[in-house]
Amino acid sequence: MVLRSGQAKKPLNIAWRIVWRMVINRLNELRKLAAALEPPAGRRIEWLQKAGAHAERFLESLPEYDVYSAAGDREEALSAFAISEEPGSFDDALQLLDKYVDGVGHNLGSSRFFAYIPSGGLYESAIADYLAAVSNRYAGVGAAAPGATRMEASMLRWLAEVIGYPASAEGDLTSGGSMAALSAIVTAREAFGLRSADIPSSVVYLTAQTHHTFRKALHVAGLAECVIRKVSLDDAFRMDGTALRAQLQNDRQAGLKPWLIAASAGTTDTGAVDPLDEIADIADEFAVWLHVDAAYGGAFALCDEGRQRLKGIDRSDSLILDPHKGFFLPCGIGVVLVREGQKLYDAYHARGTYMQDVAGDTERSPCDYSAELTRPFRALRFWLPFKVHGSRAFSAALEEKLLLASYFHEECGKIPGIQPGPPPDLSIVTFRLCPDAQDGDAATRALLAAIHKDGRVYLTSTTIEGRFTIRMAILTYHTHIEDVDLALQVIEECATRMLGANNTRG
Repeated sequence: MVLRSGQAKKPLNIAWRIVWRMVINRLNELRKLAAALEPPAGRRIEWLQKAGAHAERFLESLPEYDVYSAAGDREEALSAFAISEEPGSFDDALQLLDKYVDGVGHNLGSSRFFAYIPSGGLYESAIADYLAAVSNRYAGVGAAAPGATRMEASMLRWLAEVIGYPASAEGDLTSGGSMAALSAIVTAREAFGLRSADIPSSVVYLTAQTHHTFRKALHVAGLAECVIRKVSLDDAFRMDGTALRAQLQNDRQAGLKPWLIAASAGTTDTGAVDPLDEIADIADEFAVWLHVDAAYGGAFALCDEGRQRLKGIDRSDSLILDPHKGFFLPCGIGVVLVREGQKLYDAYHARGTYMQDVAGDTERSPCDYSAELTRPFRALRFWLPFKVHGSRAFSAALEEKLLLASYFHEECGKIPGIQPGPPPDLSIVTFRLCPDAQDGDAATRALLAAIHKDGRVYLTSTTIEGRFTIRMAILTYHTHIEDVDLALQVIEECATRMLGANNTRG
């Protein structure tokens, strides 16, 4: 404060002391109110023990939990979740979690959950998330958390080797497959130098089986006005290579610019793997970017049988993979890999002036390969289970799922009235009831409703070429042959009741 001429200093000093004393008093009051955010060691240990006991009760009860439980009253739950100014108890919070969260909706941890693409939930990853949150490493910048970023780089390098990518590959750990697909599309866009004027004549090639989030990512990336070609499928719902080549030739002759092929290594609807080697040849021939959606199927490259079924995936320019699927991790982690890693860097590298103190940092920074700057320490949840168990355990579990799917396909075909779809490429099997009847869709819908009402297993449906179809997706790490046999038993019992037959599976 600037004093005016002739103003006495003493009264000002007295006034300032009074104001400052008021500020100090207020600071002390605020500190006391906020002290709860710094619990002492004894309370932290108590909470951790209670949380651990809660988790153990949940895990031990998994075999008895319903695979699906309908939610209760919405307003009641919202009221229970409401936040007040006054503190509550840790015990009450755990009780609310148990009542309104743990037992509601899909039980992804159940060995009898055969819906969608089952997600894992390895306990070691839960511990890793706890440790990552406690240490709270700033995992976006190498200089800020060199250990965390080195761990991420190590896991990405290992995964690139599993896929068969060269040492030049780079990648990023994302929040899931949707963000990984967006990252891959943006990288391809930048690598091809596409500008707004180019978009209406640039062509993307996919199929009716391409995951809907790929189209969503094109929209978010500003590429919704690209020409979209749906390439026809073969009898096993795989992309038809001959049709793809013909379409590329036609588009080029018409003056269009073929740009991106989106192939699948395990579609969500049927588990089909496109002929990746053949598609890679076509991509090379026409100099277009080959992207592979391996969010579901990519993990199978870890086992010998799966690697054979994914032949050619190593020739792609980019791919995505979800460790929360085939590597059995909890939801919330995806991977994008780019064969020529410099292209991923070029698409995303950016620094603000406030980061000039780390401008010369030689550590790899994940923010240079991602749209994210601040990010959680995701690598720990990926690394810890593999470090503890080794990759062989995962490889064995994945090969087991391939065999279980083949077993289900064979046995399902023996149930009267049931017709399975094509032999599985991976671990998804489709089937219908009375497929040749006029009301085949209605019969199949009724069968699924009966399975849901029975409640012992949980399957879901899709629509393939206009036909209502049931899917059996086998991927949870603790799903074994007895669980698949139970699913077969439920399907047979429900189908037999519906058909009024007494035939049994041979």
